[in-house]
Amino acid sequence: MVGNVSQSGENRMPSPFPGMDPFIEGQRWHDFHTTFIPVLRELLTLTVRPRYVVDVEQYVYLTREEEVPDRGIEPDLSDIEDPVETAAEPGPSVTAAAVLAPAVYTLPFPRRQRQRFLTIRDREFRRVVTVVELLSPTNKTPGEGSTEYLVKRTNVFHTSANLVEIDLLRRGQRMVTREPLAPADYYAFICRAERLPKVEVYGWTMRDRLPVIPVPLANGDPDAPLDLQEAFQRTYDRSGYDYAIDYRRAVEPPLNAVTAEWVRSILGA
Repeated sequence: MVGNVSQSGENRMPSPFPGMDPFIEGQRWHDFHTTFIPVLRELLTLTVRPRYVVDVEQYVYLTREEEVPDRGIEPDLSDIEDPVETAAEPGPSVTAAAVLAPAVYTLPFPRRQRQRFLTIRDREFRRVVTVVELLSPTNKTPGEGSTEYLVKRTNVFHTSANLVEIDLLRRGQRMVTREPLAPADYYAFICRAERLPKVEVYGWTMRDRLPVIPVPLANGDPDAPLDLQEAFQRTYDRSGYDYAIDYRRAVEPPLNAVTAEWVRSILGA
C-alpha cells in the first residue's frame, strides 16, 4: 500500500471541475489524448454493437521541431573542430598543408508524430461509416501537422463517411465555418456526409458539464449517444489525475481574470 491508497481506490478524488479540467491542456494533454480515445471506444461499443465495430487506429505525420508543442529546449550544436595538421615530407620548398575542418550544425529534422482516432465500421462489409477525432495541439497550430490533418479531414469529406471532431483544447484554430462560431471554450463538430457543407456545432464552457453528443451512423440507423462527461471522468479516474496534476501551477493557456477567479474558488472549495 502506498500512502492511504487502498486496493479498491476508495479515496480517489473526482475532478474538482464540473466539466473539462482546464489544467489538463497544459500539463497532461498527451497522456489524456492517449487514454481518452480508448474510453470513447469503450462507450461507443456499448451502444453500436452488434451491427458496428469500433476500432482504434492511428495515422503518422511529420512535423518540424518548432511545430511540436511543449517540446524541451535543445541547444543547437555548432562545434568547430581545431584544424588538423598533416605531416609533410621534408624538403627544401615543402610547407605544411592546412586541412579545412567542417563546422557542424543541426538540421530542422522532421519528427514523426502519431495520433490515435476512432473508426466505426459496418461489421458485415467493414465499410467505414464514421470517423471520430480528438484534436491535438499540432492539428490546431499552423504548420505541416495542421496541413496534413486538414488534408485528412478533406479526404473524409469526399467519402460517404461521417466525421465527429471533438475539440477539448482552448488554444489554436477552430474548424472554420462561414458563420462565426458562438463563443465557447470547447466544441464538438458533427459532420454528416449527406448534409455537408452543413455542420452541427456543440459549444460549451469549462463551467458546464461536457455534453452528450450524437454520433451519426449509416443512413437509416439512429445516432449513437456519446457521453463526453462520462468519458472524461473515467479517463480522469484511471489516470490518477487527482494526484498527477499540479493544481498549484497556473492554467495554460492563461485564463481571463473572471474565469481565473472562478477556478481559484473551485480549488479553494
